[in-house]
Amino acid sequence: MIDAYEDPGTPDARGGWWYLLWLVRCQLGRCAAGAVIASTWMVLLAATPYLMAKAIDEGLEPGDMAALAGWSVALFVVGSFNAWLSIMRHRTMTRVRMDANFRTVKVVVGHAVRLGAALSRRSGAGEVVTIGVGDVQTIAQALTVVGPGVGAVIAYLTIAGLLVSVSPLIAAVVLLGIPTIVLVVGPLLTRLQGTETEYRERQGVLTARIADLAGGLRVLNGLGGKRLVADAFHHDSQHLRAQGYRVGAVTSWVQALGVGLPTVFLAVVTWLAARLAAQGHITVGELVSVYGYVAVLVGPVAFWVECGYMLSRGVVAARRVVRFLRLEPMEDRGTRAAPIEPSVLHDPESGVRVLPGRLTALASANPADTATVIDRLGRYTPSRTTWGEVPLDEIPLREIRARILVADHEADLFADTLRNVVEGAGKSFRGAGNCATSHNALAHTNAPAEALSEAHLTQAIHAAVADDIVQALPDALDSPIDAQARNLSGGQRQRIRLARALAADPEILLATEPTSALDAHTEARVAERLRTARNGRTTVVTTTSPLVLDRTDTVIYLVDGKVEATGTHRELLDEQPGYRALVARDADTDADADADADAEEAVR
Repeated sequence: MIDAYEDPGTPDARGGWWYLLWLVRCQLGRCAAGAVIASTWMVLLAATPYLMAKAIDEGLEPGDMAALAGWSVALFVVGSFNAWLSIMRHRTMTRVRMDANFRTVKVVVGHAVRLGAALSRRSGAGEVVTIGVGDVQTIAQALTVVGPGVGAVIAYLTIAGLLVSVSPLIAAVVLLGIPTIVLVVGPLLTRLQGTETEYRERQGVLTARIADLAGGLRVLNGLGGKRLVADAFHHDSQHLRAQGYRVGAVTSWVQALGVGLPTVFLAVVTWLAARLAAQGHITVGELVSVYGYVAVLVGPVAFWVECGYMLSRGVVAARRVVRFLRLEPMEDRGTRAAPIEPSVLHDPESGVRVLPGRLTALASANPADTATVIDRLGRYTPSRTTWGEVPLDEIPLREIRARILVADHEADLFADTLRNVVEGAGKSFRGAGNCATSHNALAHTNAPAEALSEAHLTQAIHAAVADDIVQALPDALDSPIDAQARNLSGGQRQRIRLARALAADPEILLATEPTSALDAHTEARVAERLRTARNGRTTVVTTTSPLVLDRTDTVIYLVDGKVEATGTHRELLDEQPGYRALVARDADTDADADADADAEEAVR
């Protein structure tokens, strides 16, 4: 079985069926052993009625006690051996399922790591969570078909052959009856695939909303929007429940027919065998054996139906995994070196030109427009952006990541001490190129990451106005921080993210809404300290706060994603009515920022 450090291999992402087949090929020996053991186990189940028939016809009916004892001992030995086989079958199939489970988890997690920052831009959190908590288990269960499924086919053919020796008529009924049962259940399995697919899609969307709701619960409480979002979630969950009932209805019919139809069929064959015995066409022992054979057949037929059910759900789950695996990471075809000297970043699609060594702000009524520009400037999406005279797409991605840092205001914060949360990003960024201020980014890509000095760390925290956070924690920088820093308020989390970005000390810093969750007083101090900390280096922030805009060197005003005007904050206030209205609206919002922060802290 695959271990934690073993390479899971390259999955077959051509489709759901191909992915399941790849999981079988990865453990072909174990799957073959499971099929052999299951087949032997089911065939020996059919041997029980055969031995009983011999004991009756050759021992009990003629009164031969020696023959009866011999056949009874044989029956005991076969039953004991079959019990051991049953244990081995279950153990083998458990290993098959666990291998498929762990292998799929490793494949999905590995691909998520390869996608990196592109993951959140190409797949929702709910999709990934649904794969991890549901689809992985469903795929593992689908591999049951390689054991009991194959064994059911072998047992069916073996019993059909034994019935031919008893009565060709009964054998014909069995050979035709069992496929008929499978054909009756088949359309239900097709319908199950459709309803299960829709259910999984809705489940992924709702899971994403649960994550969003949990992450923003404090803010919603403070703003009084908790009830509105809860009502929307309740409405969506009711739709998901209704879809779940539809899936359950089809599933119940599949399972009911899988047990009920073989039972009815058993009654029909038994009645037919009893008439043949009464007419003298078969012996009493053969009557008993026919009953036993058909009773044994109920198991293989139930396995077929169950395997069909599992495969239907497994293919749906595998298709979701394959769809995720088909997401491509950011393509890296760069062969040209980045500019040696600080150079202009230019985004032709929006018209944004970022001059080197200056603090530049992007302001727009639609935050999505400025975020899109930042993604293009940081090369998180394909674009025609240039750095100096070199297109970003032609520069190796590793060099770009070593010199340009995009600091998202909702970036993940991992559970660790506060020191490691802030320091880790700086060490990782320097380790990527060990060249935060070096002009030769590729020359040091394999150099070890340098530890940040205490002074550098303190300066980054001070620049982000996070000193009070450190002082309020029991163990200062060594205090533990929860995942996503849930033990901090929204404003505190945002300052920690900014401190982390400043600790990385990148050549170019692109920060989206770095002060959006801060009160006016704190925001003003952050803006002033950010200007000082980044003096002489290229820094871009997206904001509509006049407290930040007034402290920048250049403001670029965007309308519908295009540059409308460029200048200082005060120049744009005088010359651009749209900009003036945008900033005035944000100023009104800042007037209530302290009250909102207090409400959020009270809820926390």
